Amino acid sequence: MFVRRNVIPLVPALLSVVLLTAGCAGQDDAKSSSESPSSSATPHGYVEGAEEAAEQQSRLLLGDPGTGDTRVLDLITGKTHDTARRAGATELTTDGRFGYFHGADGTHVLDSGAWMVDHGDHVHYYRAKIRQVGQIPGGAGTSIRSDAGVTVVTAADGKTDVYARADLEKGALSAPDHLPGTYAGAVVPYAEHLVALTSDGDAAAKVVVLDRSGKRVVAPESRCKDPKGDAVTRRGIVLGCADGALLVHEDDGTFAAEKIPYGKDVPKAERATEFRHRPGSTTLTAPAGKDAVWVLDVTERSWKRVETGPVVAANTAGEGAPLVVLETDGALHGYDISTGKETAVTKRLLKDVPEAATGKAAAQVIEVDRSRAYLNDPAGKRVYEIDYNDNLRVARTFELEIRPSLMAETGR
Repeated sequence: MFVRRNVIPLVPALLSVVLLTAGCAGQDDAKSSSESPSSSATPHGYVEGAEEAAEQQSRLLLGDPGTGDTRVLDLITGKTHDTARRAGATELTTDGRFGYFHGADGTHVLDSGAWMVDHGDHVHYYRAKIRQVGQIPGGAGTSIRSDAGVTVVTAADGKTDVYARADLEKGALSAPDHLPGTYAGAVVPYAEHLVALTSDGDAAAKVVVLDRSGKRVVAPESRCKDPKGDAVTRRGIVLGCADGALLVHEDDGTFAAEKIPYGKDVPKAERATEFRHRPGSTTLTAPAGKDAVWVLDVTERSWKRVETGPVVAANTAGEGAPLVVLETDGALHGYDISTGKETAVTKRLLKDVPEAATGKAAAQVIEVDRSRAYLNDPAGKRVYEIDYNDNLRVARTFELEIRPSLMAETGR
C-alpha cells in the first residue's frame, strides 16, 4: 500500500495545528456573544459527514473516454476507488472538490469527497465519502466555475445558470436560477458577485460585475479583444485577451479592471488561451505556441516567455518552484522561471506522446499542489507523482486498470 508522507517535521506540524486551532478559537470567541449556546458548542470548521484533517487530502479524478470508466485515486492512501462509468465524457474539470465530466449530452457531477476551505489566515482540509451528484444540462463548450456559495454553468451560447453550492454538497442538484442575457466566455463567481464579459458584435468585450441574481452592479473600464481563458487567483480574476491579460480585482467593495499587456504583438497561435496553475498561486502558465511557455506573474503584473522544447503540457507551483514541462520526447523538463534556463530533466516517462500543443486539449496534463506534481500516462495506464523540488524525482508510480486520458486533482 502506498502512503503519502507528510513532508512537514512532526514538531512544526503539531505547532501548526495548535496555531490554526488557536486562530479558529479566536474567531469563535469573537462570535460567541451573538450565538446561541447550541451553535457556540459546534467546533469551528465542523462539517457534517466529513472528517477534518491536519494536512491536504488530495485525490485524483481519472477518466477513460474510450471505455467510459472512471476512478478516484486517493493520494493519501494510494487506493483507487471505482466510480460510475461516464460514456461519452471528453473533458474533465474541477473546482477543487467536484469533478465535472463533460460530454455531448450533458455534464456529470462527481463529489470527490476531498476539499479545503481557505479562511485567509488558516486552512481547513476535509475528506468524506465519494458520491455521485447528478447531471447538469449542457454539451460541448460548457464552462463551470464555482466558489463557496454558487456553481455557475455557462453554455457555449453564453446562457448561464446558477446552482446553489450547498445543494451539491448535500449530493443533489436543485433547479438553477437563470441569468438574464448572454455572455462572452465563462461567468466567474468572485467576491460574492459574478464577473462576466459582454460583447456587441465584433467590438472588444467589456467586463461587467453582477450580483448573484444577474443584476448589473458595475462595469469597470475595460477592453478585451478575442477573450479566451480565465483563472481565479488571490489577486483577482485573470481573463485572456488578444493583447495580454485583463485582471479584475476587488478592494473593499470596489471593482476595477487592469490590463497586463504582452508588451509586443503576439501571433494568435502563440497567445495564452488556457491557463494552468496551482490553486492559490498567482503564477499562471500557458503554452506560447509549440516551443515555449508563457508565465504570468499576477503579483508583478508581468509576462515572461520561457523557450522550451516542443510543449505538450506545462504547469508550476509558483513561489520559486520550477516550471514543469512535458515535451514531445516523453520526458519532464524543469526550467528556472527567472532565467529561463533548464535545470532538470527526467528519463523518458511516456512512450506515446502527441505532437506539441496546438491549442487543443491534450490527453496529458500536469497537476500541481504544494509539494508534488502529477502526470498522467494514458498509454501506460499509470500516473506519476513527481517531487518537483528534488530535480523532478519520480516519487511514486500508480499503476491503473484504465487509460487515464482525463485527470484532475481535488482537495487542494
